[in-house]
Amino acid sequence: MKNYLIIGGSSGIGKAIREQLISSGNNVYATYFQNDTFATEENYFSLDVRSEHPDLSFLPDVLDGFIYCPGAIDLKPFNRIKEASITEDLNLQVMGAVRILQLILPKLKASSQGSVVLFSTVAVQTGFPFHAQVAISKGAIEGLTRSLAAEFAPTIRFNAIAPSLTNTPLAEKLLSSPEKIEANGQRHPLKRIGEAEDIAEAACFLLTDKSSWITGQILHVDGGMSSLKIG
Repeated sequence: MKNYLIIGGSSGIGKAIREQLISSGNNVYATYFQNDTFATEENYFSLDVRSEHPDLSFLPDVLDGFIYCPGAIDLKPFNRIKEASITEDLNLQVMGAVRILQLILPKLKASSQGSVVLFSTVAVQTGFPFHAQVAISKGAIEGLTRSLAAEFAPTIRFNAIAPSLTNTPLAEKLLSSPEKIEANGQRHPLKRIGEAEDIAEAACFLLTDKSSWITGQILHVDGGMSSLKIG
């Protein structure tokens, strides 16, 4: 039995990861933001990652894995991007991860097989229009992943997953009708949109000892979008 922390574990990919880890018999500590539905559930804790001093006093002394799920999909033309939007995005998706990691490093080091999973996007490797703001934050995540993998090897492994469009609440504006889901699915070589469970399977693999010789990698779980051109 291992101890895992999921930041953003109340919906979408984070929730799917939590469910899979618990079903394997692990202790999972998950956080939520502005959703009191989870206030009474076991090992769910309210947390704002943008706070300068996040309270993680609920954690045990040893953490075997950490997953950082908060994200945003703010698509707009480059000339309409405001500096404040970029700053807000970086604070949520990058600095939030940095803050939490710095606080829990001693707990990860106390594990014999510490593993961290962060999230990028297919849009970093494969350029898409209107994705500049997303790519800025997630490009930083990819650089952070490789840097920390080098710095903390062999004690803690760091990897990131780069999904394509996935059917989660975060993407609901882009997938708000069966027609949009079908059209976006057809853009992928595997002809469907990813589901939260697809990404969760990959994340759980990277967290466990089954991936004990993998670190510093960006795993593309994207229906073939980043590497294949069919038709």
